[in-house]
Parts: sequence; C-alpha cells; structure tokens
Amino acid sequence: MCDEWTSAGEEAALAGAGLSRRAFAASAAAAVATASAASQAAAAEAGLIETPVLIPTGDGKADGFFIRPAHGTHPAILMWPDIAGLREAYKVMARRLALAGYAVLVVNHYYRTARAPLLASMAEWMTPAGQARLKPAIAAITPARTLADARAFIGFLDAQPGVARGRGIGTCGYCMGGPYAVRTAAAVPARVAAVATLHGAGLVTDAPDSPHRLLGETKAAFLFAIARNDDARAPADKDALKAAAAAAHRPAEVEVYAADHGWCTIDAPSYNKAEAERAWGRMLSLFSRL
Repeated sequence: MCDEWTSAGEEAALAGAGLSRRAFAASAAAAVATASAASQAAAAEAGLIETPVLIPTGDGKADGFFIRPAHGTHPAILMWPDIAGLREAYKVMARRLALAGYAVLVVNHYYRTARAPLLASMAEWMTPAGQARLKPAIAAITPARTLADARAFIGFLDAQPGVARGRGIGTCGYCMGGPYAVRTAAAVPARVAAVATLHGAGLVTDAPDSPHRLLGETKAAFLFAIARNDDARAPADKDALKAAAAAAHRPAEVEVYAADHGWCTIDAPSYNKAEAERAWGRMLSLFSRL
C-alpha cells in the first residue's frame, strides 16, 4: 500500500523530474483530462455504453462505473482501484478494457464511507487532508467485507445483459486493490477465472487468511506484477507467491517490473508508460483465456 516508503520514492521521482507536488498535481490533472476526453471519444465511436451504477450489498449500496460494448455478450472484468479510489483515471482505464471487448465494472470500495470520488486524484492522497479523509474509509474495509462485496459485485455482473455468463470473469486490482482481486477469486471460484494484481500491496502476510494462502481456494490463473521498490522492501514475497501458486496448482506469472509502486496508474507520480503498457499487455493476454 502507498505509505511512507512509497511516498519517499514518489518524492524522489518528482525531484528527478524537477516537479513540486503542486506542479505534479496540475500536470497530472491535465493529463487525465486529456486522456478522459480521448477515451470518451473512442468509446462513443465504438458504441460503448457506460453508466453509473448502484449495487446492493450487505452493508448498503456500492456505487460504481459500468461500461460495455452495446451489442453482444462479453466476458466481464471487475476492476478494484488503488488507494485513492474510483476516480476519472480509472474510468479511462475501464474504457480501454471495454474497447478490447470486455464488460467492465469499476467499484468504489469506500462506499461505506462516501460516494466516489472521495479523492479526485492520486495527488490528493499525497496530502495530509487527503490521507485524513481516507483513513476512516480504509478502516471500514475488512477481509470478510471484501469477500461479501466481491460476491455482490460478481452477482451484479452476471445479471447484466451484456455479460457472457457462459464464460469466466476476470478481475484486476491495483495497490490495495490487489488483495481484493485475489479474495474475489476465492469468494466466487466458480466464476472468476483470471486475476491480475498490479503493484498489489499486502499480498503476502503472516495472517492465516493472507491473500497468497487463498490461491488453493480459487480456480483462476494469476498475474502478479510487482514494483521494484516493493520487491526491494520484501524480496521474499515473489518467491512466496510462486510457491503458493505451485502448491495450489494454479498457473501464475510473477514478475518484478522495472518501475516503482503505482507505475500502472496514469495519475501517479511513479507512472511509467513503457512498463505500464507492458503490464497491460500481459493482463490482456491473461484475460484472453476467459
């Protein structure tokens, strides 16, 4: 998860680019606005249908963003955002997946606290005010609640007319969303066939229900794309993931990328386009099995 360790890395990245946090926030907002406009135009040209949604759960109604091709049925993807939550950057990414032929649901995992967006960008998370706002929202999420939410979200997807219910569902998670993606596969093993975690946080812990201990409860194939600074901090994690996948007889691609935590998210200081595109390609290859 984004913490003091990754914040120090982000500071170094900004300094190397000659940017202050304020300058970065402005440039990132402009980049996301440009990407959003382009993605909306591409989605409209391709005839995609996008809509805000409310999904009943055991704790209320979770808000989300759902986008799919207008015609036919397609494999579904459940996308879990990073620590800054559902925001425009993730809608851009969802549109891109939908353009590749998927019905995509991006969820607000903080719905128990507030409707999305809680923060407009990753830059806000990097401020004391942003962290203070998210602290109670993060505290409201537990492994048990994530499992329950996953079942509700998969149930929602299976009820949509544009979803191919005869094909497997994929899920992807970024940062703190990485463990949620793994738990989704354990929550609904009969439906979730592919899991991608991108700079996932907390995948290997000492807890009995650590995500890496859940692989045997799934029927999915996995992609674990690891940030180099996360690997530097916990170099044994990649080996634990490989061992857990082998023990569970689950196919898994485990790789450390030449980029830092957050590199796949377009509004992050550590965004690395080349490595983000490489990870995106590996994720699409995984989802092509659905």
